[in-house]
Amino acid sequence: MALIIDGYNLLNVTTLEVPTRQGASLHQLRTALLDFLAQRLESKERSVTTVVFDARRAPPGLARVQDYRQMTVRFAPRDREADDVIEELIRADSAPRRLTVVSSDHRVQRAARRRRARAFDSDVWFRQFCQRPLREPEEPDMPDPESPQFEEDPELQRWLEQFGDRDQAAPRRKPSPPPRPPAANDHDHPFPPGYAEDLLD
Repeated sequence: MALIIDGYNLLNVTTLEVPTRQGASLHQLRTALLDFLAQRLESKERSVTTVVFDARRAPPGLARVQDYRQMTVRFAPRDREADDVIEELIRADSAPRRLTVVSSDHRVQRAARRRRARAFDSDVWFRQFCQRPLREPEEPDMPDPESPQFEEDPELQRWLEQFGDRDQAAPRRKPSPPPRPPAANDHDHPFPPGYAEDLLD
């Protein structure tokens, strides 16, 4: 489910805690909003989330399109508004029935509903979204030292034995049994039966 958010429109209805909010810069407020979203959206949701801000209050030289914690952040051109960009994104969406638009602007909501997308007032959506649980920071998957796969990787085991802490190395596989002693009639045995017995007399 794709998500398009009018950034400043949503920011105006939030109760986000930032240091000295009254004197906070727009950059701090934008970052607080984006972090708030990222902490409650799943990874697959963040990858299809676009937050649009008006550019007239953006610092000069800021890239129009940025990535932030998997989300796409867009700044409208200086001669246009965030609403214009959002309407373009709605028109360009290839699956509008799976699209959710967050904006209290009725013009944007009409554009969304014309394409059968869902539209929510920012304050209504924010209250519902606040009920989502905070998600733990995602960490890259690491191999489990106790897993058989880790134990059976000979290259990794050699690396641990050579460079790692031997006390912390993964459990080794059971040693192979010693080779079977050759039979008495083995022709390749270097010392045949009775060899050097005369020295014992």
